[in-house]
Amino acid sequence: MPQPLLVTGAGGQLGRSVVDNLLASGAGHIIATTRDPSKLADLAAKGVEVRRADFDDAASLPTAFAGAGRVLIISTDALDRPGRRLEQHLSAVAAAKAAGVKHLVYTSMPKPEPGSAVIFAPDHFGTETAIKESGLGYTILRNSWYQENLMMSLPSVLGSGLWFTSAGAGKVAHVAREDAARVAAAALASGSDESLTLDVTGPEALTTEQIAALVSDVVGKPIQVMQVTDEQLAGGMKQAGVPDFLVPLLVSFDANTRNGGLTPPTDTVERLTGLRPRPLRAFLEAVKPALVG
Repeated sequence: MPQPLLVTGAGGQLGRSVVDNLLASGAGHIIATTRDPSKLADLAAKGVEVRRADFDDAASLPTAFAGAGRVLIISTDALDRPGRRLEQHLSAVAAAKAAGVKHLVYTSMPKPEPGSAVIFAPDHFGTETAIKESGLGYTILRNSWYQENLMMSLPSVLGSGLWFTSAGAGKVAHVAREDAARVAAAALASGSDESLTLDVTGPEALTTEQIAALVSDVVGKPIQVMQVTDEQLAGGMKQAGVPDFLVPLLVSFDANTRNGGLTPPTDTVERLTGLRPRPLRAFLEAVKPALVG
């Protein structure tokens, strides 16, 4: 009998979607971990084994991972203190190895190697390194930025008609979160012992100007893209009331895009899931009511 498949962070959007995909595919024994198991009562009712796992409480992890054959470690969102997320991930990798897990799947980011302008890239590169040094089999999923992340900026862009960016001619192949979840579920359930690093992207790489033109076409409102320096972008964000701790992070995204720090489109989604990745236009059409509103 195959060992259970375990998904960490199952209370989050990506984790829950992975579990839903595993259930839909008829996967056998599924373990879902979260800091608060009471929030996953609906999954427990569907036959999923729910366990408590808190990456800040390393002592909780050996019990949480016990008996699992393949584990998906979904990267956490702990960005409040430099180094905290890497500490969490290293605890999870160590606990998985101690528990006898055979294969780790990890959600990373594009090109996290030293030199990336993204402030949190070292968290991912450090985790990837620890996974490779653990001796366990692994599938590292370098997920491109989610299409859904655009909703953090597009409403204000459409409100003003101006899109300030320092991304230059850099391109992003935004991926749908659901496509990333399907890939993660497929990688977790595959049973393959091969160790792989895969780039998970949407079907097209677009500049900010091209994205703006697409948004304008879907929504029917003009957008003027204003290319500025990193310093000007930071100043504008502060003036707009963006929290101080977020400004350097957001600026680093644009700098990374400008520097070519993202990967071109790949066939990973279709190859692992059999389904074509959702184009950005389809996402924009789906969220058009929220954008227009």
